[in-house]
Amino acid sequence: MRCVGTVVRGIRTPIIKENDDLATIVVDSLMNAKEAEGFEFKDKDVVAITEAVVGISEGNYVTVDDVAKDLENKFPSKNIGVVNPILSRNRFSIVLKGIARGMDKITLQTSFPADEVGNGILDEGILDKSEYHLGSTITEDEYYETFGSWIHPFTGINMIDFYRELIESEDCEVEFVFSNDVKTILDYTNDVLTCDIHTRDKTTKLLKDLGANVYGMHQVLTEPVGNSGYNPDYGLLGSNKATEEKLKLFPRTGDALVREVQKRLIDLTGKQIEVMVYGDGAFKDPVGKIWELADPVVSPAHTDGLIGTPNEIKLKYVSDNKYADLKGDELKEAIKNEILKKDKDLTGQMITEGTTPRRLTDLIGSLCDLTSGSGDKGTPVIFIQGYFDNLADD
Repeated sequence: MRCVGTVVRGIRTPIIKENDDLATIVVDSLMNAKEAEGFEFKDKDVVAITEAVVGISEGNYVTVDDVAKDLENKFPSKNIGVVNPILSRNRFSIVLKGIARGMDKITLQTSFPADEVGNGILDEGILDKSEYHLGSTITEDEYYETFGSWIHPFTGINMIDFYRELIESEDCEVEFVFSNDVKTILDYTNDVLTCDIHTRDKTTKLLKDLGANVYGMHQVLTEPVGNSGYNPDYGLLGSNKATEEKLKLFPRTGDALVREVQKRLIDLTGKQIEVMVYGDGAFKDPVGKIWELADPVVSPAHTDGLIGTPNEIKLKYVSDNKYADLKGDELKEAIKNEILKKDKDLTGQMITEGTTPRRLTDLIGSLCDLTSGSGDKGTPVIFIQGYFDNLADD
């Protein structure tokens, strides 16, 4: 009798650098792990590769000067509004340095009480007792007068102070405004750079329809500046700080990589193995309130077998309702038969109530992100077995 369901392994690889043959490294590392751990490959196994090493190996980098030059071409006035940036030293500070280097003045409008991914910007208890509400516009002076220099409990930093110092270090003037209405920025300037991640299309369209000269971060560095990197689909979205003068962009060669890795693994193992590239997982920290997904998508590239959503029945629902009078082996067999005869598409049926209505790539990518972490585990490749199995599979 089978006693184990899904198994997830973090696969250690060599440290990956620019121009490395990533497909070979991934496949060789998996084969080394197979020999060391004694597992066998099976159909519908999943191999996932973190986007970080894909971007590194393809050398998809841009400099602060590259960002500045692209923005100078888009905003010749050099006086722009920057709307809805996330409050992150890793994700946005180097982008902001590039914006400041190319501009003379920035009006930076941030949402409150937190940014799009949950990074706090003020004490919500004070907000609740103040004259301001979520529909208010708060000036910079009003922010400091009411909320002081609020320190984030995890980072120990006030990001408004941090962003001000960064912008001014580039000889750029800055004015802050706090509003949850993107239209507020038009009271200050008609040239706008939107920094939304997941609402980017809606925001840019809204401002453009109102006559603004607007670009989104996803429209910056979509083509190379000189010999720079670029991403035609996401621009600067999904980028990470590499150095104080350089950004690693979201990878652009993922589709070719996953298909090459899949082909090699099928040739070596004879099994239908699926492959994906993953970034941030789509989950929210219940304590810090931070939504992890700062990338534009969880998976920018994946093989065809990972398209779709789960088609699962809820075991608890079936056990408590249809087979409430059964127990033990009799109950188990009845539920196995229920699984075996389930429809190929259970959408809208009560028997699925309580299952997770998310795409497979978002679910698996979140599992991978939690497994690999963001620190020093040294496992940029994740190997998953049994994800598509169910209780009826022996």
